[in-house]
Amino acid sequence: MKIVVLSGAGISAESGLKTFRDSNGLWEGHDVMEVASPQGFSNNPNLVLDFYNKRRKQLLEVEPNTAHKALVELESGHEVVIITQNVDDLHERAGSSKVIHLHGELLKVRSTFDEDLVMDWRTDLNMGDFCEHNHQLRPHIVWFGEAVPLMETAIDEIATADCVIIVGTSMQVYPAAGLIEYAPEHASVYFVDPYPSIRSSERITVLAEKATIGIPKVVEWISNK
Repeated sequence: MKIVVLSGAGISAESGLKTFRDSNGLWEGHDVMEVASPQGFSNNPNLVLDFYNKRRKQLLEVEPNTAHKALVELESGHEVVIITQNVDDLHERAGSSKVIHLHGELLKVRSTFDEDLVMDWRTDLNMGDFCEHNHQLRPHIVWFGEAVPLMETAIDEIATADCVIIVGTSMQVYPAAGLIEYAPEHASVYFVDPYPSIRSSERITVLAEKATIGIPKVVEWISNK
């Protein structure tokens, strides 16, 4: 069976990572457009780099939780693809072997000259850190207003799923929210969220639980089928 997992900030929040923005749209007092848009980077690159340096440092201080680890268990008997909106590496550290990062990766940077020139990066990124072409490096993050390069790849994966697990995301933010529309009609869907935005149906099983409680339950159900 092919299982596709759609994961969002909620699963990482349980590891201690702050979600990208709170209810009023601010991150540490900043409007998201100041720190997550090409224009913001152009206007104040030092602010943007500091913002992501802090997030990178925090990421390196946390660990995968039981939800991340439970998803890895599914790989022993199924093909599992994780499509995540998260920019952390907690799925990989837990042991998941196929992870598609729709919004980029915090532990990578890329050239402002050649967006295909991407490299691993675990320390602070500062002005004056250049690529081999002598152009400034930037966070390897998909900012507001930028295309989502891996969206077509994600669509291809979910279009062949037998089962879809949605966790840690309200499925309200597009284009990622539209992915579920590409799932085959026969695919069963599990939606894990403490405040679910949809109801259970013949096809959809909703668990009003946080990720660390709901995901192990879903994994057990699937494993016992």
